[in-house]
Amino acid sequence: MPETASTTRAPDALLPSLTPLLHTWLPRQRWFAGKGRRVTGFTLEAATELLPLDGAGPGLLHLLVRVEQPSRPSGTPADCYQLLLGVRTQLPPRLAPALIGRIRQGPLAGRAVYEGLRDPRLAGLLYERLRSPGRTGPLRFHATAPLPPALAPRMLDAEQSNSSLVYGDSFILKIFRRVSPGANPDLELPLALSRAGCERVPAPVAWFESGTATLGVLQPYLRDSRDGWRLALDALADGREFTTEARALGRATAEVHLALATALPTERLRPEGARHVAAAMDARLHAAAQAVPALLPHVPGLRAVFAAAGDSLGAGHLQRIHGDLHLGQTLRGSDGAWAVIDFEGEPAKSLDERRSAQPPVRDIAGMLRSFDYAARTHRPWNAAWAARCRAAYCAGYAEASGTDPRDHPALLRAYETDKAVYEVVYEARHRPDWLPVPMAAIERLAGTQ
Repeated sequence: MPETASTTRAPDALLPSLTPLLHTWLPRQRWFAGKGRRVTGFTLEAATELLPLDGAGPGLLHLLVRVEQPSRPSGTPADCYQLLLGVRTQLPPRLAPALIGRIRQGPLAGRAVYEGLRDPRLAGLLYERLRSPGRTGPLRFHATAPLPPALAPRMLDAEQSNSSLVYGDSFILKIFRRVSPGANPDLELPLALSRAGCERVPAPVAWFESGTATLGVLQPYLRDSRDGWRLALDALADGREFTTEARALGRATAEVHLALATALPTERLRPEGARHVAAAMDARLHAAAQAVPALLPHVPGLRAVFAAAGDSLGAGHLQRIHGDLHLGQTLRGSDGAWAVIDFEGEPAKSLDERRSAQPPVRDIAGMLRSFDYAARTHRPWNAAWAARCRAAYCAGYAEASGTDPRDHPALLRAYETDKAVYEVVYEARHRPDWLPVPMAAIERLAGTQ
């Protein structure tokens, strides 16, 4: 591959020719974060020809495009998205579903533009580029070990906020769609855990970046594993207990937390910091109650939960954590061992927030809420099943860490409450049929059942 990007396409002419297509296509993508807000324009941050666009075959154009939406929150920068666009004179029928549109003017006039990751030839090219560390224009490619050649790619369709390619059932490449300056935790934390000798997280074997922004991470693909959410639902459907699995998952979570605390700095949560955390929880509750009036009767009880957590918060410590831990972020192998994946954190939060040190109990609360969600999918609701899983998970965590989350009930309750408040807003906006799930937790946590 060339050490510098092709300059045959003038960036100032390229973007205007793509703009009409992007206006229509981008807001329809599942990973586009600005849904419901008007798009007023685009700014081209970088353009790189990973495969030249002048040949008879397909070209591959890598773009970083900033999307202007005036209704975004005040003081926040416009979102920047990573696009990998295939360019062909004629699009084969097999790639018709990937078509974005045909360009009418500019340097690519008459060409068909499509989602490049759905073209096996172009997806394979991206893997080959990762096999050969170095630079292509502003893009830098890194690898920690030699990679085998010629692995057939396939694109996964399950993800919401990113895109993933599986290569030969050996590796999975996550492409971050919305990118920000700074190391993505989904690269930073697995690298740190690998160096610390933690085997609960697949270690990155290659990645690529632009500037300080992480663009994609290649990791081993755990093809013989099943995710914890599906395993929990299967257990419920079969009338089986899940406590053995939950206990082992608690141990795995504790091992990850201990390794992160060893590999990366930790800090004491001082009283002023504890007050700030409690105030932030209270502020989120106030905003949520304005958005979802069903919360209003429970606000006094929920505020009391946050107030009661003050002393416990002040006794805790802060460290790097997963940040969005739930059953769907775990994989159980055929040998029964649990792995933890997807360390990106909550996509809606800023990168600075996702990289900040936080109490480990936040991860624990997220998993406890996930058991509750799983139980609520079952008819009739199996509340006792969820309670047993929650207890087993905490017991497993205590076995590995020496600290039982239940020994600090006010702190655990506060983080569960904060998570449930977030869930209420999410479900009200996106899945109203699921709103009773977090509302049941709100009634329990507020003492208003």
